[in-house]
Amino acid sequence: MTSSRSWKKPPLFLDRDGTLIEEVNYLSSLDQMRLLPGAAAAVRQANQAGHPVIVVTNQSGVARGYITEAFVRRSAVYLRALLAGAGAHLDGHYYCPYLPDGLPPYNLDSPDRKPGAGLLIQAAAELSLRLEGAFMVGDKQADLDTGAALGVIPVLVRTGYGRKTESELKPGFSQRGGRVFDDLSEAMPWILGDRGFKK
Repeated sequence: MTSSRSWKKPPLFLDRDGTLIEEVNYLSSLDQMRLLPGAAAAVRQANQAGHPVIVVTNQSGVARGYITEAFVRRSAVYLRALLAGAGAHLDGHYYCPYLPDGLPPYNLDSPDRKPGAGLLIQAAAELSLRLEGAFMVGDKQADLDTGAALGVIPVLVRTGYGRKTESELKPGFSQRGGRVFDDLSEAMPWILGDRGFKK
């Protein structure tokens, strides 16, 4: 289903674990899900500024046999509820359950698995988004590489695995206009400046 809304601001793609919620190493219970400090307020700021906010998350725990797709869908509903309690909302939530060396039928090399851009392309088609000038915020290199060929701007947060990722940053990160921040709330004022968005 394609959105008829015309967005004037660039989309903000968010990794989930370690960026929006606490990293717990394969979340498998809803009571493990806790928003990172300031994350809900940051999403609310993006909402109020007119930026579409979309979660794109690798959920290889499905392919590893740790969780089910049904649980991933329930966790998405729960995440929306947590954000709603703080006056924030997501405009989309996309996940990839595949892993090349995972268990059948999830043992696929899917273009949706970050750093593949499949989920971004799907969101763009369904929500009528422009990817050039969009932001991809995450704590892992796979997040930062997602959408590189499409003009997506990488933003690294030091939450989750972010500090380790920062120590191993590739030269292309800064060349693509990438920036590093302590967390999502610190990144948001810079993002809301619409850096790199071409009219």
